[in-house]
Amino acid sequence: MIEAILFDLDDTLLGNDMDKFLPAYFGLLGQHAAPYLDRERFLQELLFGTQAMIASEDTAVSNRDVFWHTFQERTGLDPAELEPFFDRFYREIFPQLRSTTEKRPSALPLIQFCFAAGLTIVIATNPLFPARAIEERLAWAGVPVSMFNYDLVTTYENMHATKPSLAYYKEILADIDCLPQNALMVGDDWKNDIAPAAAVGMQTYWISPNGEEPPDDALIAGYGSLADLLHRLRAGWLETLA
Repeated sequence: MIEAILFDLDDTLLGNDMDKFLPAYFGLLGQHAAPYLDRERFLQELLFGTQAMIASEDTAVSNRDVFWHTFQERTGLDPAELEPFFDRFYREIFPQLRSTTEKRPSALPLIQFCFAAGLTIVIATNPLFPARAIEERLAWAGVPVSMFNYDLVTTYENMHATKPSLAYYKEILADIDCLPQNALMVGDDWKNDIAPAAAVGMQTYWISPNGEEPPDDALIAGYGSLADLLHRLRAGWLETLA
């Protein structure tokens, strides 16, 4: 039976068009970084560090440590000085990006339903951001950590792999002590959410963009919108996955 549900965040619980969000995010972050590096150099190093996290296969090293080791090695800048500087960005400036996102009306009742059902709930967003940035986006989605005591929110501080690595999903399952067949992954990204979760033996629900048909029916238990998923859960769909 399903004991745990893992929810992706961007374009799952929160409408977040990356074609709008990322240029605005990089613009603000590049401006903030100006005292240390010019915008183009900083963004280049930011992307290099992000790729290092995605490529890392050392599950003994957190994504955070991979990023800052790479950043320091390439720039010579001290993470002990930079981390508080960028924490201020996420605390004071990052909230301006809320206007580039869209709250999904079904997110709040869906999370409320899952908690009322006694399920283990994981926010399984790609852990390339610090906790503060992820928690801010959960607030934009209307399901903040101040309201819900999630069993796990994956961040670059607490994870040692990223999507689409199978190690990411295995780490979550170990953390919540759940067998893969007893967990359901809900996400919009076929490559990052659906295919790897199915590969480790999890059930999956695909948030289908614009009503698209799934690339492979064999990898999913269901698909549709977030509202469709809420309707299914209220109708007892999880019991049919046993």
